Amino acid sequence: MNPWPHDPVIVLGNGPVGQTAALLLARWGVPTVLLDLRRSRDLVGSKAICQQRDVLDVWEAVGARVAAEGVTWDTARTYYRDTELFSVRMADAGRSPLPPFVNVSQSRTEQLLDQRIAGSPLIDVRWGHRVTEIDQDADGVWVSGPEFRLRAPFLLVCAGARADGLRAGLGVSFEGHSFEDRFLICDIRAELPDWARERRFYFDPVWNPGRQVLIHPCPGGEYRIDWQVPPDYDASALAADTASGALDQRIRQIVGDTAYEVTWSSVYRFHTRCVDRMRVGRVLLAGDAAHLYAPFGARGLNSGVADAENAAWKLAFAGWDGTEREALLESYHIERHAAARENVAVTSATMDFLVPQTAAEAAHRRDVLARASADSAEARARVNSGRLYEAYWYAESPLTTPDPTRPHPVRPPRGVAQAPAPGVLIPDLPLETGGRLREVCRDGLLVLVAPGGGPGAVRVAELAAEELAPVPARAVGMAELSAELPGVLGARGAEWWVVRPDAHIAAVVTDEAELRAALRRAIGHPGEPATHGAPVGPGESGESSKEGSDGVLPAAR
Repeated sequence: MNPWPHDPVIVLGNGPVGQTAALLLARWGVPTVLLDLRRSRDLVGSKAICQQRDVLDVWEAVGARVAAEGVTWDTARTYYRDTELFSVRMADAGRSPLPPFVNVSQSRTEQLLDQRIAGSPLIDVRWGHRVTEIDQDADGVWVSGPEFRLRAPFLLVCAGARADGLRAGLGVSFEGHSFEDRFLICDIRAELPDWARERRFYFDPVWNPGRQVLIHPCPGGEYRIDWQVPPDYDASALAADTASGALDQRIRQIVGDTAYEVTWSSVYRFHTRCVDRMRVGRVLLAGDAAHLYAPFGARGLNSGVADAENAAWKLAFAGWDGTEREALLESYHIERHAAARENVAVTSATMDFLVPQTAAEAAHRRDVLARASADSAEARARVNSGRLYEAYWYAESPLTTPDPTRPHPVRPPRGVAQAPAPGVLIPDLPLETGGRLREVCRDGLLVLVAPGGGPGAVRVAELAAEELAPVPARAVGMAELSAELPGVLGARGAEWWVVRPDAHIAAVVTDEAELRAALRRAIGHPGEPATHGAPVGPGESGESSKEGSDGVLPAAR
């Protein structure tokens, strides 16, 4: 593999989204400078704790075994007062060895990612670097602070929710709103074995009347409890409750006489905001710098990691190509802004149900919950305690070739997996030769050859090489990987399945002309011939509402 032909990419923000992006870029052989304004890492509190299977899979790809560190849970229970309304078990379209969700503190996740970064010579971490100005021209980006000025071919901004100055300097808006109600969070250590593998959500429990409580198990015998509290509850109120014993009473109403220890507590408000652009020239925005969601559904960090993966392979391919692929870079904004808009819609609907703003909305919620507790299936379906994070589907991305023979993907009921189709994340399976399907997918573009006749993997590999150089591509027979794979995918006859480096299905085609066009389209060159050059591959180191004509994809729910 030839050396990266540019200066290092700059990643701004050494939180889990920036860490992930740097590690993924290193996996493609791309050096990065990872900047953070803090002097060191702040390893306090649980913060973002719910990590979903597809995100765990990304971290596995860079050697960070986050799944092994967390508390696995596969059931989410929802209650109205003391009546269980329903439980949801997370479905898997394939047979992934990774759990549906694990709970692990953000601090521990950051430590595990730091360990991987420390072993990569391609990542240069620099603490105490406050970026005050970003300038760009046709050839690169200048990143400046009080005592430094750096040049990069691309900049990925993962600087968190407080990056107002950077967003303003880039000319992007961050519209949305903040919720008045506040939430009190406590991490406690206690022995509660019956709750050790479940997420529990309570509407209007007797120990928090008129409001909600959410309880999550965490490693080390810890539990995180979130209480919805009045809008005027703040840090001083928390301090007063701690001193008076009112906080102890809150906790005792949940855990009873069990001994416990508070390890961290805080008060916070929820925000829903989204930038109008996630790409400005050579600058991409990711994670909380681009979007903020209420946490019910665990869509914050999980979505940020998906941003990082989408950005990493596209920056790598754009830089290696030499033509810097305008369409490929723009697809980052199109795809991930659509994902952000969907998350805004999903979490806003949840907050409308959790925190009704009018008397009519409050009456509607009481009616739905009462009917749900009386065993009305129709009412239970209307109870919204937060739809848990799912990978976004790029069904209408400019990189995706539609398949008119397969139904257009729509979000199924909660707890149900969507059948594979173009735009959908491919199911994972263990392979007969060892390893997993997703691991094979993440080495470049992959063409899976169905066992139904037509040109085999050798011919498909030749076509891919002709169309995609210098982008790495591989063709392989489905049955060679796993006897289960054709059935899991629903492959028919002589089909070729094109899979992107982020494991999303880009196309299902049946002839060579379609395959050539689908391969070009998958890397942002629809209808254009390939540009040939040196190959590149992973490094050793590592519901729907149509938007207007602004390039935003429909938000599928």
